[in-house]
Amino acid sequence: MREYSTPQTVTVPTTGNLTDDVVRNAVEAPDAVQFSRADGSGGWSDVTCAAFLAEVTAVAKGLLAAGVEPGDRVALISRTRYEWTLLDYAIWFAGAATVPIYESSSEEQVQWILSDSGARALVVEDATHLARVGAVRAQLPDLAHVWALESGGVDELVRLGAAVPDADLEARRQATGPADLATLIYTSGTTGRPKGCMLTHDNFQNELCVAVAELERLFDAEDASTLLFLPLAHVFARIIQVGCIKSRTRLGHSADIKNLLPQLGTFQPTFILAVPRVFEKVFNTASQRATADGKGKIFDRAAETAIAYSRALDGGRVPVRVRTQHALFSRLVYGKLRTALGGRCEFAVSGGAPLGDRLGHFYRGIGVTVLEGYGLTETTAALTVNLPDAQKVGTVGRPIPGTAVRIADDGELLFKGGQVFTGYWNNPEASAEALQDGWFHTGDVGEVDDEGFVRITGRKKEILVTAGGKNVAPAVLEDRVRASALVSQCLVVGDGQPFIGALVTIDEEAFPAWAEQHGKTGKVADLVDDEDLRAEVQAAIDEANKAVSKAESIRKFTILPADWTEEGGQVTPSLKLKRNVVMRESRDEIAALYG
Repeated sequence: MREYSTPQTVTVPTTGNLTDDVVRNAVEAPDAVQFSRADGSGGWSDVTCAAFLAEVTAVAKGLLAAGVEPGDRVALISRTRYEWTLLDYAIWFAGAATVPIYESSSEEQVQWILSDSGARALVVEDATHLARVGAVRAQLPDLAHVWALESGGVDELVRLGAAVPDADLEARRQATGPADLATLIYTSGTTGRPKGCMLTHDNFQNELCVAVAELERLFDAEDASTLLFLPLAHVFARIIQVGCIKSRTRLGHSADIKNLLPQLGTFQPTFILAVPRVFEKVFNTASQRATADGKGKIFDRAAETAIAYSRALDGGRVPVRVRTQHALFSRLVYGKLRTALGGRCEFAVSGGAPLGDRLGHFYRGIGVTVLEGYGLTETTAALTVNLPDAQKVGTVGRPIPGTAVRIADDGELLFKGGQVFTGYWNNPEASAEALQDGWFHTGDVGEVDDEGFVRITGRKKEILVTAGGKNVAPAVLEDRVRASALVSQCLVVGDGQPFIGALVTIDEEAFPAWAEQHGKTGKVADLVDDEDLRAEVQAAIDEANKAVSKAESIRKFTILPADWTEEGGQVTPSLKLKRNVVMRESRDEIAALYG
């Protein structure tokens, strides 16, 4: 049984809670800019540390006045915006715990989370969410209050708490200790009903005291800043939010993904975080635009040069030819890509799913180093992370200080550390299954090299075993197929079958340009059997098959007429494919592959 651990390098507070960061910032640097808020006209207005403390305490007093008690759960349904962070800290000031709910959640999901958590109060964003909650309100006897941001909910809370003495709030705030519940984050539910992960203030402190120190070049860089656009209901975005406040890094919020590039241009973050699908989309969009402008071959050469340059860095020597081509493309291509990210972005953090070494090398090659990490909701985000000065592209980095990893006999990754959760809310059976002998069982399969770098090879439950007895990890193949600009999603199948097959969906944004270039008319659904379209997908399949043995390679594939989406129920809010849903909905197509 292979094991690797890293010693603790920082001192984690043994008293207090996450609100101490807000108080300390206001005392030590009252005029420092903590946030920049979109002002609606394309610009940004600043919020200082002192102003944020004043706003948080005013809202927290409103929660006290409404009857929120220590340990109560207060739920939040909203897109990523400044008020999300404001409410999160106000809830903590009031001694309560935040229950995030994805703003896209269905009535049934909202009802389950509010009911299971026993939420006493709820803040939603708008009338759509009010209607969703209203439809299930009769089934929520514990829910006493609902406020809506778009209907003046923040102002209402401030008015409600106007008479609450400062001393009462401060006593409530200081009564919360490290072991107290900070948040209940419900897993996004790729399988089964979401489970509430209990994360304490101590879990966050163990994660962030280390992460901020280890990622010093991100959080402590001059004028460090980041623009959050991932859902704050996801632990990945949440941990960056808390890390920015802990390190006094300027933070902005954006829920307008369609206008993200203009906002990146005006905000000019020094680092960003995203899931792999976002990095794929940026690459594919740039490729499509270059092709549409008649510069597709130049872009392809520039991309290959960036990848070759990054790979050469790992080898310690960049050939003169590659260095010369890289310098040329830096002026012609890479600078434009960096400008699209705001012009000042030096690092990006990727999590939530494997990025793939090709994209990792591409981004590092253009001058934006993507630091891939690994973690789960149950582990308060990162267990491992690549660092600016300790990186292996294609891995998820080493365990962060104070964390140990073990490879079980069946290849499952087990972890131990202060960031590991205390269990699932109201679910002792699931807690006992996940936490055994002090180790958290991740459900992921992976490897650890001699230097401690971890590589994820798949999900334990998703490993396919062919009729010939070959074990196949779908993630490797799916990642490479999705690298095609024309492909949106890929699901590899073949459990118990004589060979590996795949279901493929087409990127609806890339398709029109491809269709025009190839003289095609109609929609994707009209062309699923088109020879040219199949040849394009086959090229992506062939490229993916280079990464595996013949027995693991994709032999047949089917192009589906429609993409898988969050709205359709096949994709989680964190952009992970719900394999069980897709397998159920596409059983006829899968059967036809082997018919």
